[in-house]
Amino acid sequence: MLASDLRELRGVGPSLESSLNQLGIHSSQDLLFHLPFRYEDRTRIHPIGALYPGARVLVEGEVEHSTIVRGRRATLVVVISDGTGRLTLRFFHFRAAQKRQFSRGTQVRCYGEVRGGYQGLDMVHPSYKRILNEADEAVSDRLTPVYPTVEGLGQASWQKLTEQALALLNSGQLELEELLPDDLRGNLKMSPLAEALTYIHRPPAGADVAALVERRHPAQQRLALEELLAHNLSVQQLHRQQRKLRAAGMPSKSTLEQTFLERLPFRLTGAQYRVIDEIHRDLSLDHPMQRLVQGDVGSGKTVVAALAALRTMGNGFQVAMMAPTELLAEQHLRSFTEWLEPLGISPIWLSGKVTGKARQAALDAIEQGAPLVIGTHALMQEGVSFGKLGLAIVDEQHRFGVHQRLALLDKAGAESLHAHQLIMTATPIPRTLAMTAYAGLETSVIDELPPGRKPVTTAVISDERRNEVVSRVAAACREGKQAYWVCTLIEESDAVQAQAAEEVARNLQASLAGIEVGLVHGRMKPQDKQQVMDHFKQGDIQLLVATTVIEVGVDVPNASLMIIENAERLGLAQLHQLRGRVGRGDEQASCVLLYSPPIGPLAKERLNIMRETTDGFRIAEKDLELRGPGEVLGTRQTGMLQFRVADLSRDQQLLESIPAVAERLLKRNPETSAKLIRRWIGDAARFAGV
Repeated sequence: MLASDLRELRGVGPSLESSLNQLGIHSSQDLLFHLPFRYEDRTRIHPIGALYPGARVLVEGEVEHSTIVRGRRATLVVVISDGTGRLTLRFFHFRAAQKRQFSRGTQVRCYGEVRGGYQGLDMVHPSYKRILNEADEAVSDRLTPVYPTVEGLGQASWQKLTEQALALLNSGQLELEELLPDDLRGNLKMSPLAEALTYIHRPPAGADVAALVERRHPAQQRLALEELLAHNLSVQQLHRQQRKLRAAGMPSKSTLEQTFLERLPFRLTGAQYRVIDEIHRDLSLDHPMQRLVQGDVGSGKTVVAALAALRTMGNGFQVAMMAPTELLAEQHLRSFTEWLEPLGISPIWLSGKVTGKARQAALDAIEQGAPLVIGTHALMQEGVSFGKLGLAIVDEQHRFGVHQRLALLDKAGAESLHAHQLIMTATPIPRTLAMTAYAGLETSVIDELPPGRKPVTTAVISDERRNEVVSRVAAACREGKQAYWVCTLIEESDAVQAQAAEEVARNLQASLAGIEVGLVHGRMKPQDKQQVMDHFKQGDIQLLVATTVIEVGVDVPNASLMIIENAERLGLAQLHQLRGRVGRGDEQASCVLLYSPPIGPLAKERLNIMRETTDGFRIAEKDLELRGPGEVLGTRQTGMLQFRVADLSRDQQLLESIPAVAERLLKRNPETSAKLIRRWIGDAARFAGV
């Protein structure tokens, strides 16, 4: 049989079956692909005297004493020793019977993480058993796998279930189809699937624990290769399906484009012209464009989007431009209004805050074919109906969920035609991620900054030197420069020790006599926020205190100094975006990353990367390594790219061989492709890469 029914396994009743179904497990085969996320080495007992904080180990000792300590909550405290040292066991959740189990002189074996305590080393809530006879003395002869689980489904249940599934596999009652092409498996010297799965579920004593934990073991690499291939196949398949759809070809160049270019106060870069040509070529075809435009902060993506919009409108179709935040969408509205109103095109604005008669008027205009609509996710809501949508532009695509991007494309209007799609991001997509998540998607890179731009210099400074930074800001503002001071919270919070924007603004205003300090944050009314931003842009405000709402889209060329408070709390992509708000004029710009010591190694690594480079792609690669693909892509809520075994940073060498194999499989073995996608992705496949 191909996959035994779960009810045929011992111990599986309706309740346990329901719990397994929650995890997407419906068969014995599914059980084998539900993989351990870590391993415990219970194959040898460690002397207590050799323990150190952070170690996860098996120890054995005799109970010296146990007691219940009464405090804010009762704690069962047990001290054991083995002649080499003492270890304290702490249980915050316990029953009275447990206290009796730890009577003086009892021999116990415990497994857990060692921590540094007030009076020596501790283990909090270790798993344990009492050694009562010779049969209890044997230690395990293999590593113990630990599985991802749900409430009510303990590790002992996983051991029994996977043991049964492996028995079915090794007896031949459960067949696992080899789906990796023989040449790919042979070239990379990969083991058979059944052998790899058996090793991963039951690694023998002496197995390389570090390799298994880091998922570098050949058995795991065998599965990682299959998983990466499945993801690449799903995305390529989706884009092939999209190419079978019909879209309106837009070959005609209107006078609008030339007039627009002549009116611009600056010349486009060679990279911008190259990308515009690529987009116009796609728009002239009769299947939907699917193009991703990457460009570092300040590279001029908005102008490129405007020219794509003009080509579409010149051919008689509507354009929808969607941004993830009100502030960024408003920035696009101002830019497009300034550029296009002289050409006779007035954008329609739609966000969640547009209500009543204004909303109805906007909806009517959109349905009647208004040429350009700009807004937030409100564009995708029910009740928004486009008369003739030809192009959907999605800015900062990683901020939107995959469902949301699909919803906008579904609003094309004419049933037989589909909208072209232009995705823009100022967060460069690492090559490894693009090969997997955007397989089959056309990609353009604006890899040239406007002439005269100087790289922003970055300093990492402890909050203990805050006064020096304030003095530097004061000096810069008195010289006629402008500065941002970014805070990560709007108001004080007990949970997070970070200065609030409102308090920072008050303190800075009090200490910077003669310097006008403004404040902007996400809870302000849009008109109040805009008024502050306008005053800053006009130079009436020298120092703008803001939350991260100014991360994208704000363009003030005279601002040449950026202070980011509590920088250790922000991710690399966010820090890079914020830094990109300065350095847009002729002045040399600087960014100061203020941190509150002490900080952990990950935060230190992030800040060092920011200090060392302004290269968006290098920062993106590091961001991928530190945060994972789901967060970088905005796909966490769909299950897409939540890899079970693969890791895009670690497994780059596997990726190289995959695109060509995926393309060949789709052409010659579509059934095998479908099985691979079903095995590794399941229902999430429909949303991959859109």
